[in-house]
Amino acid sequence: MTEHTTEHTTEHTTADTTADTTARTKIPLGSDLAVGRIGYGSMRLTGEGLYGEYPDREAGKSFLRQAVDAGVDLIDTADVYGPHTTETLIREALHPYPEHLVIATKGGLVRSGPELSTIGFVGNPQYLRQSVHLSARRLGVERIDLYYLHSGWAKDASFADQVGTLAQLREEGMIKNIGLSNVSVEQLREARDITEIAAVTAHYNVVARQERPLLDAAEAAGAVFVPWQPVSLTTPGDPTDTRGSATVATALAAVADAHGATVPQVALAWLLAVSPTMLPIPATTTLGHLRENLAAQDLRLTDEEIRTIDALA
Repeated sequence: MTEHTTEHTTEHTTADTTADTTARTKIPLGSDLAVGRIGYGSMRLTGEGLYGEYPDREAGKSFLRQAVDAGVDLIDTADVYGPHTTETLIREALHPYPEHLVIATKGGLVRSGPELSTIGFVGNPQYLRQSVHLSARRLGVERIDLYYLHSGWAKDASFADQVGTLAQLREEGMIKNIGLSNVSVEQLREARDITEIAAVTAHYNVVARQERPLLDAAEAAGAVFVPWQPVSLTTPGDPTDTRGSATVATALAAVADAHGATVPQVALAWLLAVSPTMLPIPATTTLGHLRENLAAQDLRLTDEEIRTIDALA
């Protein structure tokens, strides 16, 4: 749900300038969309603690435009980011949207103050309906490309009623594709009995693999798996730290050196090798780091390197 990315200081530019970005693989998302293997998570385009407006609004809008120019074709956001400020920033920066650009947003969380402890979970069907309509209004669209239920933790309505509400909204034309965020394998199965699920997002990376059963279930269901905090080398719930433990950092650094890459690029390349339906959404606010992230699509790890990273869990 939350991601705090520590900026790394080195920039790998060779892949940025030599890669044929037009040849990069795309994966299907839902019935009629296709996106690149690495998207962009926009939650850091907020104020401190993911609360309030991004401090330099014009710089934020410029960054989003440059991100799309650099090859980003999926931007992930949520109504709780800010709250609401990231959705409006995306609209101000990019509307009318390029035809190839997919915007994903989420609903079902509320936040009443700057502390993360004020976040709560709401599944009331009327609230979810309102959330979808307001997100569409803030984004400036009639139909949302991909809309996630932000968690499976709300207790004020049954999970089935929450998913059913989104299914109704899709029938009404407000949502093109439905996704699930932070759910269990059992909830994914329950949701699929109600409607098609195009994407599942959860915390998953080199050192946090607790959601592997969910990844397997999503892959079996034909849903894209979208890991958040994908370059973190710390345990779940900790702020993102691309340094990690000495063992993990040493192993990834050796692989990175062999390819003339960075450790975050190796972490992303490993994710892409884990599953053909993997679509990481790393967050950053600098163009250099964003280009590094996208260039990880062009990094091919050897079987031995993949086995070495697999063994780090």
